[in-house]
Amino acid sequence: MRAALAPGVRLLRALPRDSRYRGLTLVLTFFCYTSYHLSRKPISIVKSQLHPNCSALGVNPHNGSNSTTWCSWAPFDQDNYKELFGALDNAFLVAYAIGMFISGIFGERLPLRYYLSGGMVLSGLFTALFGLGYFWDIHVLWYFIIMQVCNGLVQTTGWPSVVACVGNWFGKGKRGLIMGIWNSHTSVGNILGSLIAGIWVSSKWGLSFIVPGIIIAAVGVACFFFLVEHPDDVGCSPPLHHVMSEEKDPEGVTSDDGPLGTSGHSSTEHLESPKEPSEEPEAISFLGALRIPGVVEFSLCLLFAKLVSYTFLYWLPLYIVNVAHFGAKEAGDLSTLFDVGGILGGIFAGLISDYSGGRATTCCAMLVVAAPMLFLYNRIGQTGIGTSIAMLIVCGALVNGPYALITTAVSADLGTHESLKGNAKALSTVTAIIDGTGSVGAALGPLLAGLISPTGWNNVFYMLIAADVLACLLLARVVVKEVRGWCGYMARKRGSSVQLTESVLDGK
Repeated sequence: MRAALAPGVRLLRALPRDSRYRGLTLVLTFFCYTSYHLSRKPISIVKSQLHPNCSALGVNPHNGSNSTTWCSWAPFDQDNYKELFGALDNAFLVAYAIGMFISGIFGERLPLRYYLSGGMVLSGLFTALFGLGYFWDIHVLWYFIIMQVCNGLVQTTGWPSVVACVGNWFGKGKRGLIMGIWNSHTSVGNILGSLIAGIWVSSKWGLSFIVPGIIIAAVGVACFFFLVEHPDDVGCSPPLHHVMSEEKDPEGVTSDDGPLGTSGHSSTEHLESPKEPSEEPEAISFLGALRIPGVVEFSLCLLFAKLVSYTFLYWLPLYIVNVAHFGAKEAGDLSTLFDVGGILGGIFAGLISDYSGGRATTCCAMLVVAAPMLFLYNRIGQTGIGTSIAMLIVCGALVNGPYALITTAVSADLGTHESLKGNAKALSTVTAIIDGTGSVGAALGPLLAGLISPTGWNNVFYMLIAADVLACLLLARVVVKEVRGWCGYMARKRGSSVQLTESVLDGK
């Protein structure tokens, strides 16, 4: 006697073919980029173990000395250990920033499945090699820097590829909300990376890198076997990237006609799917992508927004250890709350920007509130565990919300902008330009934190607040355009209401 068909299988069969493949792409790319961030996080957790306060462990058991650095891992046992940590962070982030501008060009011209899965396997290799320095008893700074540089270069394969895949499957209608939820992979990866690295940080810190390296390589193999790059590859209908409307706002960065322009068009995606072109268009050039309206403004804004986010990513556990005097594992666990806030902030930013049609305005509003909240966290964030938890979640939401929105929905919007006239081969390049420029800030933030922190943590937070303000100012021109678009939309709406009233009165 056969059992009834499994409920999960019945559910899958009930879903439309397009929905099944969309779901597969969304879930698979989510796990792909979760593993990328999972493999980046261990360095921030392990820092406090590479240079701990050895006096708490007593005298050196080998020679009986009272040195406070006898248990540190050379070469990080010197007084300039913060600068050396900054050099490690900078090696990864500078390589990532440089490689990102090149990665988008390759991403448009190579099969995304091969490009993404190959990069993940290589990233797993270099992450594991960093951790093997513990078991091989390596104390040469250049070994760790070279591993960081190589890992930074191969990790650039990730972001342009996953955004291009998701952008290929999802149209403009509810892109902000969908990609806001999907972008939680960044915070989920940071949280998992912190928890996994924390298991071995106090015993065998090399495993804090080797295990995440194995995980990202394994997910890369799964990506090779299951990723579907484009709806056309499996006979599904491509999504509608532009809203078909009678009037266009000539000054708007997006194609929405007003604050509610994106909320009602998801239902038309399948009805107005574009036809497959007879000839595949050429990939857009680097300069051509820069000429798309809004690319430069959002790229520069992301530079400063990512500066703040990555400074927290790499230095928050050490800040908690130094200021709140927690242990390495406790500080790593507490730092995950910043990423919990990032998940909420990304979803909130996507939802609000979908409803309002104002991506830039949403980013600016969150950045304006983030600056005073960073100041408050530094002042009162360590006065109690409850206050610290609340402030970390709020700061994480406000700092990572704009960052998440720009790197996902905004990048997808600009990569399928109307000025491209249907050429979809710009998504990876535009994403790489925006995230590559942001990665320059990601490299500067931890470097500046390493140079400034010896003068006091207050100065580090002043630097972060200044970066938030600059990020907001750089979007001012785009915000003005969005406000003008809203005003025009409301004026047309009022005009339509007046005409309707007049026609009713005339009919009477």
